[in-house]
Amino acid sequence: MPWHVRRSPESPLEPAGDDHKARAGRLAHEGHGMKATLTVLGSGTSMGVPTLGCDCAVCYSSDPHDRRTRPSIMLEYAGKVVLIDTTPDFYAQAIRERITRVDAVFYTHTHADHILGIDDLRPLSYRHKPGKLPLYARPDAAAFLRKMFSYIFDANYKFGGLAQLELRPIDGPVEVFGARFEPVRLIHGETEIYGFRFGSAAYLTDHSEIPDASFHQLEGLDILFLDALRHKPHPTHSTVANSLRIVERVKAKRAFFTHICHDLPHEATNASLPPHVRLSYDGLRLEFEI
Repeated sequence: MPWHVRRSPESPLEPAGDDHKARAGRLAHEGHGMKATLTVLGSGTSMGVPTLGCDCAVCYSSDPHDRRTRPSIMLEYAGKVVLIDTTPDFYAQAIRERITRVDAVFYTHTHADHILGIDDLRPLSYRHKPGKLPLYARPDAAAFLRKMFSYIFDANYKFGGLAQLELRPIDGPVEVFGARFEPVRLIHGETEIYGFRFGSAAYLTDHSEIPDASFHQLEGLDILFLDALRHKPHPTHSTVANSLRIVERVKAKRAFFTHICHDLPHEATNASLPPHVRLSYDGLRLEFEI
């Protein structure tokens, strides 16, 4: 199956511009109708919650929703399993969710809390032999992964089995097992990274800003995941207040915040949010159409 999606030419009856882009974005995600399940593997910040060495109320909370591993999600549809990011906690997340197969992985960017579980794909990659498990990432991220994990991709490792992985750089929409995955450009501090739109859902983690040019890709959403680190401003992450403004602009039916630090107690924070906006939590499962 080709994994690049061919873009449709602009209709001569439709003017180019933002309105046309918005309509094109909506149409691109209509008509699939496949049922899918999204599972939050991790909802925490880069240091996790509880945070090592911290004695705050959230880190000592007895509420299981306040235990947050590093941020990642799993998508299940058409008998396939697709991950977005493989965190340092992936092994524990996979055991908890009883993950027995992975058919593709998308990477948002190459910070440690999003990639360091890559070697734990090893036993799950063997079922792809003689092929390899595909990893999709923007070109600069793919180059970084190839260099950082050269022992995997150079295949010259002498000390044991290698994960069977194949990097596939992407700079536009791709079709994977009948579902369209569309990169959404985000700003993470001073770095451009990817979020992803898939069907009626979008997963945007680790952003301090969403460029205006990306909003047309977020039309008609059922589910929207946004970075909301804390209330206090941060140079590379969104705040609760900022993400609420994005929710209001996008008008998704359901919104969930992720990449949450220990400043936000789950129950108390949810009590302050609108009914259609919730903090996500590890193990949360959502049904949607992809």
